[in-house]
Amino acid sequence: MLLEVDDIYTSYGLSQILFGVTLAVEEGEIVSLLGRNGVGKTTTFRSIMGLAPPRAGRIRFRGEEIGGLAPHRIARLGLGFVPEDRRIFSDLTVWENLDVAVKPPLEGRPAWTLDRVFELFPALAELKERRGGHLSGGEQQMLTVARALMGNPNLLLLDEPSEGLAPVVVQRLGRQIGKLREEGMTILLSEQNIAFSLDLSDRIYILEKGRVAYQGGVKELLADQAACDRYLSL
Repeated sequence: MLLEVDDIYTSYGLSQILFGVTLAVEEGEIVSLLGRNGVGKTTTFRSIMGLAPPRAGRIRFRGEEIGGLAPHRIARLGLGFVPEDRRIFSDLTVWENLDVAVKPPLEGRPAWTLDRVFELFPALAELKERRGGHLSGGEQQMLTVARALMGNPNLLLLDEPSEGLAPVVVQRLGRQIGKLREEGMTILLSEQNIAFSLDLSDRIYILEKGRVAYQGGVKELLADQAACDRYLSL
């Protein structure tokens, strides 16, 4: 198992957000974390990345305990994080945003290079000299994903990648994420856009009030009418 999150409890001060969340991601699959705003999806991602360390539970990546490690150490182990708010460097060009993120590839994996990233996101190649602050929302989202790839991750965490994007841009992003899966990239995806997630994912977890309310394969969910009626109206 590539990533194992085991019974984590995370809070911000006195506000408890996660209550025993458990999930797992196998190498080569796309797993989606679904749920309404405020149910704990982003907090789960922040817990995995060490930005909001759990007060209880365990997180293992490639069999190594990473709970309690600093975020930069977790990133160096091979986790790439695309945050909901993107956090591009607005004063740097597209090329500079990508260049600052370069890390050597892990042993046995092909390196993500500028050429390879521009092949996946050809629009960025045309914009490589444009400053990040002058990009559209969709272009910024592509840049954020591309920047994470330049770190050569084993696992890519995408937090609400379709939020705020026009439908045509969401479709394009879905095709690009599909290409990543074809290349063997493992992805943990947080989304409110159910159709977007189900089209891409192998398995899903649904959060309600900081707890896992449902887990299973996409095909199994769609074959379960009671589960569809309850969960697919999020």
